[in-house]
Amino acid sequence: CGDSDRTPVLVHRISNAVESARAVAEAERQRQRLDAFVRGVSHDLRNPLNVAQGRLELAQSDCDSDHLDHATAAVDRTLELIADLLTLAKQGEKPRELEPVDLSTLADDCWANVETADATLVVDSDRRILADPSRLKQLLENLFRNAVDHGGDDVTVYVGDISPMYTTTRAETVLPSGFFVEDDGPGIPPEDRKRVFKVGYTTEESGTGFGLNIVKEVASAHGWEIAVSEGARGGARFEITGVESDE
Repeated sequence: CGDSDRTPVLVHRISNAVESARAVAEAERQRQRLDAFVRGVSHDLRNPLNVAQGRLELAQSDCDSDHLDHATAAVDRTLELIADLLTLAKQGEKPRELEPVDLSTLADDCWANVETADATLVVDSDRRILADPSRLKQLLENLFRNAVDHGGDDVTVYVGDISPMYTTTRAETVLPSGFFVEDDGPGIPPEDRKRVFKVGYTTEESGTGFGLNIVKEVASAHGWEIAVSEGARGGARFEITGVESDE
C-alpha cells in the first residue's frame, strides 16, 4: 500500500524532471538558432559595408567633401554596431573552462586596447581569479571605455580587489569577494543605475547602447553578480562579486 501511495509522487517528479530537461534543451536550440541567425545576418551586412567603406576611402582621396565624411562615419558606426551585436549574442553562454587570470596584468593589457586619451589607470590588485580570459577582457574593456566616454579624457580609472567581509559573531561571509572598477568622473545618477545594463541605454550620441549590457552578460555567464554605485571619488563604481580566486 505504501509503495502505491508513493507512485503518483514519483511519476510527478519524473514528469517534472523530463519537462525541465526538455525546456533546457529547447532553450539551447533557440540560443543556437539565434546565434546562427545573428552571425549570418552580420556576415551578409558586413560584406557590402566593407565594400562601401573601401569606395568611400577612394572617393575621399579624390575629393574633399563633408558628405563623404558623414557617409564614412555612418558606415563605421554601422560596423561597430554589428561587432557589438555579435559580441552580445554569445555572452549568455556559460564558459566551458575557467583559467587562472592575473587581474592586474589583464587590466593593463585591456587598457592598452582602449582609446584612453589622457586618462589614467590605477590598478591595486594581486589577485588571480578564475575566469574565461577572453570574455573577462571584454568585460574590462567595456568598463574602461564606458569610464572614458562618460568621465572625460583626463578621467582616472581604478581597479582593485573586494575582499570578503565577516560578521564579528560568526564566520559568515557578508560580502563575497571579487573586484571593482571605478572612476573619478561625474558618476551615474541613482535613478539611472537600474537601467544602465539594459540594451540600448546610452547617454552618448556615439554610443551603441550595448557596452554595459555585454558587461552584465559576461558577469552572469560566469555566475558573478554585478552592481553599480557611487565610488569613493564620486564617480561610477562597478562591483563584480562572487568571483573565485585561484588560491
